[in-house]
Amino acid sequence: MTDTRPELPDQLSIDPTSPHYQRAVLEHDIGIRFNGVERFDVEAYCLSEGWIKIGAGKAKDRKGKPLLIKLKGQVEAFYR
Repeated sequence: MTDTRPELPDQLSIDPTSPHYQRAVLEHDIGIRFNGVERFDVEAYCLSEGWIKIGAGKAKDRKGKPLLIKLKGQVEAFYR
């Protein structure tokens, strides 16, 4: 069985306006493990720098996008 999924990038974002948005990767189910715990609310991640960005509650910026908080720690990305 050959794996046709693209390699996971170092940085990835689910925001289509971000330069780190990759549609081909996001078409597959991706999991993020942060400090040993699987997270389901990750908006963006960077493996080499060790951070994730998550939404800050219901707060929105002036363009209507959720405000994001950067958390630093051990980040692992994987296909489910």
